[in-house]
Amino acid sequence: MKTTIHHSKNAELFLKDKEKAEVFDKSIWYLREKRDYKAKSISEWEELREVASQIKKHTLSKLPEYLLQFEENAKKLSIKIHWADTAARHNEIVYKILKEKDAHLIVKSKSMLTEECGMNKFLEEKGLEIVDTDLGERIIQLNNERPSHIVMPAVHKTKEEIGELFYEKLKTGIKSSDPAYLTGEARKHLRQKFLGADAALSGVNFAIASTGEIVVCTNEGNADMGINATNLHIASMGIEKIVPDTESLGVFTRLLARSATGQAITTYTSHYGKPREGAELHVIIVDNGRSKILSDEQFWTSLKCIRCGACMNTCPVFRRSGGHAYMFTTPGPIGSVLAPNYDALKYKELPFASTLCGSCSDVCPVKIEIHELLYKWRQELTKRGEQSFPKGLIMKLMGTWLSSFFLYKNGSMLIKIMLKLFRGIITRNPLNSWGKSRELPDIPAESFKKWYLKNKQ
Repeated sequence: MKTTIHHSKNAELFLKDKEKAEVFDKSIWYLREKRDYKAKSISEWEELREVASQIKKHTLSKLPEYLLQFEENAKKLSIKIHWADTAARHNEIVYKILKEKDAHLIVKSKSMLTEECGMNKFLEEKGLEIVDTDLGERIIQLNNERPSHIVMPAVHKTKEEIGELFYEKLKTGIKSSDPAYLTGEARKHLRQKFLGADAALSGVNFAIASTGEIVVCTNEGNADMGINATNLHIASMGIEKIVPDTESLGVFTRLLARSATGQAITTYTSHYGKPREGAELHVIIVDNGRSKILSDEQFWTSLKCIRCGACMNTCPVFRRSGGHAYMFTTPGPIGSVLAPNYDALKYKELPFASTLCGSCSDVCPVKIEIHELLYKWRQELTKRGEQSFPKGLIMKLMGTWLSSFFLYKNGSMLIKIMLKLFRGIITRNPLNSWGKSRELPDIPAESFKKWYLKNKQ
């Protein structure tokens, strides 16, 4: 029997530590403020968003042609191309390449696709050591956790918790929460991993069809360090990462960092083409359900996503429930759109974990109408009968009541009386999870209809 992810229960656990939850909220909102500042500094920001949206629409509509063009041009650069239709196939290809090269220690730059494929666990079970070299990723790897954000995977951790973790796992000399000290200890630890690595793995932010190159955007330089310290580079790339040409790439690099972290550009925007002499570059092009999404007339636009995290940073639900509440590789609003495509029963709660305020759509750099897609998923899940029986019954009763003038008029009077007499019982009973942390507004002295009839002249 499949397990359903209960976002509300996970969020409740997250909110038990009120102080930590408040820090999480403020940290995430700070990124939203930085994003707004950088966006306003560019007069053509909205034009850039529109152009990016149109480029993505065009590219996805001709995806097979662009993928084949990329493959052809990449091969001209001596890049080895592999195709994986599933996560399992991706992992098998990675392992085969590593085994052929007798690689045992692998350093990895942040890649949400390898997280999606469960690659770390797969390789570890094969006896290989795989080290996440992005600081945030390394923290959660040492603590055996999932990322809570796609850009800042360890944003839910306090510096005190990280200090304790480093003292236990890295055997630091002292227990310290000083960020400078912790960063220095992480550098010393990772430097040894880089120097001893047999191979480097990375994600792909963009793949340029016209040149066959891949582009990796980082702030710590860990991708460049790992790739240049070894002779084997394996890059994992989702099929939606294709852009037609370098001119198109320029549009996205202007949008990505500004939307994600409020930077003009990431510290390192690295282009990888022809490998240096004696080195190899393998690019694994992964589907893993993306073709299914692309063929769906309702939800294909979700593949426009460039994984900036802006929708998470602005979402009032994400900021107050934490990334782990979603239990999906990509949390937040866009994750709530993507997840049901993979397993509608397991992730049926996620499209309802939203206020539908539209803020996610307002900040999306490629103009995905995320709130509209969430609403469509709600309709779709209800049609499929994935809604709980009590909620379905309540909605039917509400529909009947609101569509009848007689019932609405008299029912409203009855509800007003009931709320006056039994307000606490109605709002704070065990069956009403909504009322656990919310309060109804005071009942007005007169209804809008009475006010209107009295004041219409």
